[in-house]
This record gives sequence, C-alpha cells and structure tokens, in this order.
Amino acid sequence: MDQLMFDRENRERIQALEQSFGRSGRPLSQPGRILMGEGRLIKQGRRKPQPKDFYLFNDSLVYGSIILNGRWHKKQKIIPLEGIMLEDMEDGAMQNQWLIRTPRKSFFVAASSYEEKRAWMDHIEDCRTSWMQSGSCQPRSKYAVSWIPDRAAYKCMRCLNKFTATRRRHHCRKCGFLVCKSCSKQREVIDHIHPTKPLRVCGLCHTMKDEELSRQRGDSAGLVDDDAAPPSDEEMEKQGEVTMQSHTPSIWLDSHMGTGDEMNIYVYPIPMHLRPHLSYSTAATLPRT
Repeated sequence: MDQLMFDRENRERIQALEQSFGRSGRPLSQPGRILMGEGRLIKQGRRKPQPKDFYLFNDSLVYGSIILNGRWHKKQKIIPLEGIMLEDMEDGAMQNQWLIRTPRKSFFVAASSYEEKRAWMDHIEDCRTSWMQSGSCQPRSKYAVSWIPDRAAYKCMRCLNKFTATRRRHHCRKCGFLVCKSCSKQREVIDHIHPTKPLRVCGLCHTMKDEELSRQRGDSAGLVDDDAAPPSDEEMEKQGEVTMQSHTPSIWLDSHMGTGDEMNIYVYPIPMHLRPHLSYSTAATLPRT
C-alpha cells in the first residue's frame, strides 16, 4: 500500500513539474524516475547571480528560471547525474557556494545557509553514487570550465584593453576568461561541449594547442630556441599578466551579491523513510510490497 501511494504521489509531483515548464520544456516523466529533493538556489550567471529552482531526481538534476514565484518555469536544463562533479568552494562573491561541473557547462551555485549547502551536496553525491552503482551509465571524464562573470573584468584578460560599447566581452570556451573579439578570433571543436560545432577560443589557448601538436609531432616549432633574445622586463610583466594557465573564478568575482528574491530551503519531497542516508541504496530504501 505504501508503495502504491508513493508511486502515485511521485508521478503527480513529476507531472506538475513537467507542466510548469509548458511546451518549452522536455518531458520529465520516465519509468523508474523518482523526485528526490527540491529547493531554490542562487546560480551565478554570466551577468549576475539569479535564483533558480532545482529538482534532484534519482538519475538527473533539473533546474529552471522562476516565473510567478515558482508556479511556472522556463529555460529548463536537465543534467544526467553521471555528468556531474561537485567541488566545494570557500565563500567568495557568494556565501555557501559550490561549483557544479558538467561536460557542457560548469557554474557556481549558493545556498541560504551552510546546512542547506551540505544537504544539497550530500544528497546529490548520494544519488549519483547509487545511480552509478546501478550500472545504467558510465562516468564522464571531461568537464567544461566555469566562465568568469561579465562584471568581474573591465578589460580583456589577454590584451588588457578596456571593454567598450564596440569592444565587447566574449568568453573563451577553453579557459573561461573574458576576452575581446580580437583575442578570440579562433574556433575549435571541443568535443565534450559540442561534438561538431567550432567554438570560440582565445589566442593563447589556440596557440597552446598548436604547440602541443608540434611537440607530439616533433616539429621544430615546438622546441625552445636557446639562441633567442630574452624578453624585456616590460614583455615579461605583460606576459605574466595575460598568460594565466588556470584560474579561480571566485577570485575575480565582485564581492557584492545581489540575490533579488529570497531563497527557499532545500526540502525532501519524498517521505521520511525514503530519505537518503550516507552510503545508501535507492532500491533498499523503497518500501516493499
């Protein structure tokens, strides 16, 4: 009886969520899919942080923009759990933040409290572990970099020229840096983001790829010229500023956080006896008929 009641309530919750996205959303009702938890988080966008409603299923994470205080949604995103990797982050531009890495896009999210943050992270990890143990999928090995928000830099992070109305901001898909058009003319296929479409990359990332290919082929272009004249102090200083190989986006973020709407606390929509525990098995927690 408990199983039948749970199945019906779970189906109704998923159908209601599916309808909230309207015709623009993809179907969410699938055999064996369970809505494990839901809540509101602040997602760091390209221009500013925005509240988003997140829904955790036993096989995926779904989020979308909020319309009418959560009764309607748009811009639905579905991320399979096998394509998620979480990275805990210290407080920076946002308090109680962490990084969600996916093959196509990586982004920061923040909760309203540390306890809510841990509830989200632990629950996602538990669901992902159980999903992977079911043998239904294979883990991903490549993840997209997180983008530096537009407001975090007023000048190109490669040539250091200021952004203007005509010199607009763009993002390198390889390093996530904010660059101008002149510094991002090259295009490359990054298979884990898009298998066929050439994407914008900055000149440094493109050059690094060419040098790596040269080294693999043994071309002279990939070798160091010991007779070359050493760079001047000015060149060294500029090179040190613009040739950062890795980045910590939270360092570049503005310290001001405009959340807008108030965040909702993370909740488990499933009954108490079905809530996850550490090292739990989804199948083992379901009531027996």
